Amino acid sequence: MLVHLEVQAWEESKFAERMYVYNYRLFDRYYRRVASLAVLGDERAGWRPDQFGHELWGCRVRFEFPVVKLLDYREQWAALEESDNPFATVVMAHLKAQETRHDEKKRKECKIYLTRRLYERGYRREDVLDLFRFIDWMMSLPEEIEEEILQEIREYEEAEQMTYITSVERIGIKKGIREGLLAGIELGLEPKFSSAGLRLLPEMYKIKDVDVLRVIHEGLKTVTAVEELRPIYQPA
Repeated sequence: MLVHLEVQAWEESKFAERMYVYNYRLFDRYYRRVASLAVLGDERAGWRPDQFGHELWGCRVRFEFPVVKLLDYREQWAALEESDNPFATVVMAHLKAQETRHDEKKRKECKIYLTRRLYERGYRREDVLDLFRFIDWMMSLPEEIEEEILQEIREYEEAEQMTYITSVERIGIKKGIREGLLAGIELGLEPKFSSAGLRLLPEMYKIKDVDVLRVIHEGLKTVTAVEELRPIYQPA
């Protein structure tokens, strides 16, 4: 069997249809049973696409797939805090990133809390680094605030005698953030603007500034035409 997992960060009118198309293309290509699953990370509680179908002259197609709405976990925050499952940290970072989008002070507090929690839950060094990369990417802040956060983490690590994040691997983490943003941009361009959007990728891969890539990544959520995207990173 094959598992087709789709993580969707914003509302898309033809999302269910796309799930159906990917499912039958996988079946056609590999001739195996395909389980399609969707994780919805958008902010509209009522948007829950879980089926697609059509009918013509008695011929009927009906495709249903299970969905997980990350927004629902806001009501289960205490359970997330108590969980040792790494995906609990992923969900917490996602929810706090949404909640603190316009509040840098609160985002800083949440980022430090989630980072310290990595040590408190007893994760291995490799897991701490992997999860911090995700937190760092999801909860981006201006460079001067990031330095303040790093200093607080450094002091905590020294007290606990576990210098994981503030080691020389911080450089590698920044590189990973850039690569993650570019991957997210590419995943957002294709379903939204098809080949017209993908033609912008060579320009974007030349961008070294992580903050600019973050702006593009956020802009993908609101622009409605590919022509609106270039001015975000190439202002007149």
